[in-house]
Amino acid sequence: MAMELMKMPQLGESVTEGTISKWLVKPGDHVTKYDPLAEVMTDKVNAEVPSSFTGIIKELKADENQTLAVGEVICSIEVETAKTDNENAGQVSHSEEKVDAPVTRDVQQAAEPSRKARYSPAVLKLSQEHGIDLSKVKGTGNEGRITRKDLLKLVESGNLPKADEPSAISDAAPEVIAPQVNRQTSPVTNVPTAFGDKEIPVTGIRKAIASNMLKSKHEIPHAWTMVEVDASNMVKLRDNLKSDFKQKEGYNLTYFAFFVKAVAQALTEFPELNSMWAGEKIVQKKEINISIAVATEDALFVPVIKNADEKSIKGIAREIQELASKVKSGKLKAEDMQGGTFTVNNTGSFGSVQSMGIINYPQAAILQVETIVKRPVVINDMIAVRDMVNLCLSLDHRVLDGLVCGRFLARVKEIIEKISKDNTPIY
Repeated sequence: MAMELMKMPQLGESVTEGTISKWLVKPGDHVTKYDPLAEVMTDKVNAEVPSSFTGIIKELKADENQTLAVGEVICSIEVETAKTDNENAGQVSHSEEKVDAPVTRDVQQAAEPSRKARYSPAVLKLSQEHGIDLSKVKGTGNEGRITRKDLLKLVESGNLPKADEPSAISDAAPEVIAPQVNRQTSPVTNVPTAFGDKEIPVTGIRKAIASNMLKSKHEIPHAWTMVEVDASNMVKLRDNLKSDFKQKEGYNLTYFAFFVKAVAQALTEFPELNSMWAGEKIVQKKEINISIAVATEDALFVPVIKNADEKSIKGIAREIQELASKVKSGKLKAEDMQGGTFTVNNTGSFGSVQSMGIINYPQAAILQVETIVKRPVVINDMIAVRDMVNLCLSLDHRVLDGLVCGRFLARVKEIIEKISKDNTPIY
C-alpha cells in the first residue's frame, strides 16, 4: 500500500486557482484511475477532476466551495496495486518517507511557523482585504495550515485579529465564537444596507471571474478605439441565405460568424494583434484561435474556436452553435477553453451600441461587435438608410500601438463592407 496525493490541476491558461464546487467521492470510497473525484470551478471553466490512481479515498483535504491554488493537495488516495516506473516518476509516497527518530514537542513547535508561512493565494488575498494578521490565526487545515474557510469564519464573526491584538482563535479554546457584529453594515466591504435590501452571496465562479477581471485591469494598460462599419451587404446576404442554410445544416447562420471570419482573416495580415505580453518579451502566436464570450444566467465562459482562419463561415457558425450548447448544458470541458489568442465578444446581442471590453488575460486585444442598427448615412452626398455597426477594440498598450490597431480595424471594416454573394464563400 502507498499513499498518493491528488493536487488541484491547472484547468486553463493563466488559471492559478480553482474552487471545489462539489465532491463526487467521500473517504472510504473505491475509485479507479480516471474516475471523477470532484467538480471544480475556475474563471474559465467548470470541469471534473479525474483520479490519477486506483485505490481508496483516505481524506478530503478541502471543503466544498473552498478555493485552492493550482498544485495544492485536494485529497489523498491509498493505492492498492504496484505502479509502473513511469507512474512513480516524480512522485513520493508517504509510505516511502523514513523517520529516523521520534519528533519531540520542541521540534514540532519549531516547525509550526514554517508550516503556517505557506499560505495559498486565496488566503493571502482575504487576509489583505480584511487586514488580518495571519500569524495570530490558528489553522484547521492539514498540518495546521490556515484555510480560506478559517478566514471566512473570522470575517463572519467580525473578530478579526489585527497587529498587536490577541489571537482570534486560541489553542486552549478554539471552539469559542466571538459576539455577532451589527448587521446594518457588511463586515466584508462596509457597504451600508437598509431595510428591504437584498444580500446575494457571491458564488465561487463569480469570485473567480471578478479575480481575473481585476488582474486584467491592474496589469494591462488598456486603450481602446472604434470604427463604424456599413454592414448592409452582409445583412442582405445572410438574410437571403439563413432559411435554406438552417434547413440544410440544422443550425443558424448568424451575423456573428461573419464577424469572426473577418477578424480571423485580418489577423493573418496583422499578426501583431495575435500576441501576448510575457514580461521581457512579446509572444506572437502562430495559431489563430478566437475566444468567444458565452453567457449563462450567472456566469461568463470563453470557449475557443481553434484555427479560425482555416475554417469557412459555415464551419465557424457550427462551432459557435456547438460551444454555446456545451456552455448552456454544462458540458464545456477544459480543453474547450484553452489556447485562445484573440477574443471577439458579441455585445450586440444585448442591444449595446458602444462599449470597451476588458481584455481576456493574457491576450493583447478584444473586439466588441455591437448591435446592427439601421441609420441614415451620407453616401455620395445623398442620405441613405444603411445597416450600421460599431466595432470597438480594446488593446494592451504594452504590446500594441494605435497605428497597427487602426490598420487592423480598417481591414476588418473593409472585409465586412465588401461581403457579397460573388466574393464571400459560405462553405
